[in-house]
Amino acid sequence: MRPTALAVTFAIVVLAAPAAPAARAQQGAYRFAISSSGDSTFTFPLSRNEWVKKGMQGIAVDPARHDALIARFVVTRVAHDSAVALITGQTTRVTTDLVALLERPGKPWYLRPTFWLGGVLGAIVGVVASR
Repeated sequence: MRPTALAVTFAIVVLAAPAAPAARAQQGAYRFAISSSGDSTFTFPLSRNEWVKKGMQGIAVDPARHDALIARFVVTRVAHDSAVALITGQTTRVTTDLVALLERPGKPWYLRPTFWLGGVLGAIVGVVASR
């Protein structure tokens, strides 16, 4: 590899490093307080979380017991400021002392800036390396 190609490759790596996304483990799930609970459903307020959609799956946990799993649920209805979830499995009765956890869905791969940055930088490296 010629010195110029090595320098360009090094510059690309240095410039692309800050653009790397955060590790998935750092993102975590979003917590929602359970506002009311019935036999097989419960509701929780959304508070400006427009990404919550019908069909999403989540879990209910007990924060007093170090987030012990209490139930699994599916969101069945989303209104303006709250959502209704159907309990699909539970170990203990769901109450308002618990919290609902949902993971925010990520962007599709083709909408992520890192994909386009990688494509452009890869094309530049390919052109430089082929000369």
